[in-house]
Amino acid sequence: MISYKKAIKILIKNKIQIKSEIILSKDALGRISSNNIYSDCNYPSANNTAFDGYAINSLDTKNLTKKKTRKFKIIKSLAAGDNPKIINIKKFSTIEVMTGALINKPFNTVIPIENIKFIPNKIEPEYILIDNKIKKHNHIRFLGSDYKKGEKIINKGEIIKPSHILALKTLGIERIIVKKIPKIIFYTTGNEISNKTKIPNWKIRNSNSYYLRAYLKNLPIYFKEKNILRDKDENKFKNEIKKNMKIGTDIIITSGAVSAGKFDFVPKIISDFKLIKKFKGVSIRPGKPIMFAKFKKNMVFFGLPGNPISSAACFRFFVLPFIFSSLNLKYEKVIFAKLKQRFVKKKLFTRFIKGKLSFSKTGLPTFEILKGQESFRISPFTKTNAWGVLPDSKSIFKKGDLVECYSPSGVNEILI
Repeated sequence: MISYKKAIKILIKNKIQIKSEIILSKDALGRISSNNIYSDCNYPSANNTAFDGYAINSLDTKNLTKKKTRKFKIIKSLAAGDNPKIINIKKFSTIEVMTGALINKPFNTVIPIENIKFIPNKIEPEYILIDNKIKKHNHIRFLGSDYKKGEKIINKGEIIKPSHILALKTLGIERIIVKKIPKIIFYTTGNEISNKTKIPNWKIRNSNSYYLRAYLKNLPIYFKEKNILRDKDENKFKNEIKKNMKIGTDIIITSGAVSAGKFDFVPKIISDFKLIKKFKGVSIRPGKPIMFAKFKKNMVFFGLPGNPISSAACFRFFVLPFIFSSLNLKYEKVIFAKLKQRFVKKKLFTRFIKGKLSFSKTGLPTFEILKGQESFRISPFTKTNAWGVLPDSKSIFKKGDLVECYSPSGVNEILI
């Protein structure tokens, strides 16, 4: 067996090459940007008003006081989208502006509508009355104040969110380069597995595939489950691998049949192929029998254990980092939290722990290890909002010790 750290190094070194493609920005939600994306223009594209009001040249007000007032002639009304061009603008002129209307010289400041005094009246105004000095640049949104031309919008390896699409469409970016969606083909194995709802007590309902499908729903990954492989389906599995090589599958995953039992046929079949790299068995719990292999084609195999939590943990801490690395997706940052209770595990084994991450009023994170850490126990998993990872370097963890915590999804998120 190899250590968890060594296994991860092997995975990263043997990542697959996932090509890129050009797509419409409106269809980019959830995809991963292949490059840094920059703005092609300034936004706003010109100075414009942030309020309904009246635009003036602030220099015209420099000597005005309550005793020394001045009437400003209303020469035009501009709404958002109107052409702002005006010729022959005289001193002490003003224009009525609605939010979003462009502001051109000599106008350089805006007085909100609620502060305006009209002459002769508000119904049919001809002038506005100003009785104080007005500062320039009031209530103006300046050219390029949100995005300057050449400014970065999205980082390479970032998952595109709805807010990104808002920015892309606002800035007129119609097409972007993203990573192609990796293709996963999944096989459940075992005579005991059933897709039926009503089963005898010697059967087990197929659940791992449903978990992984739900898990991947919000990630840019194609997932397809094939028919259950029974204990004597060795030749069928070998033929399935050959078919997947031909159609360009990126990752094959199996659940079950990777231990050392009489009917655990998966490792033997995989070893029959010409491989670049493989490992079988990692010093972890749960999930010790996990298997990885890279074929000479641009395709890899993961053999996950059959127990539900073992399968979930191995997918989270082996398959997902591998996919993210292959996609150049920015991986999450670990959260260090204080343990709420003492825990003892076997030394030289990395332990993946179901638990609850919470934060104190001052923002300090704590991690509670839930009861029922066995790999068959699903109940505590439903209450889990974070994985704790206890390293192989020691066996006794005291209350208050700092431990690594990770989000269930692998993507940075709020965990409470």
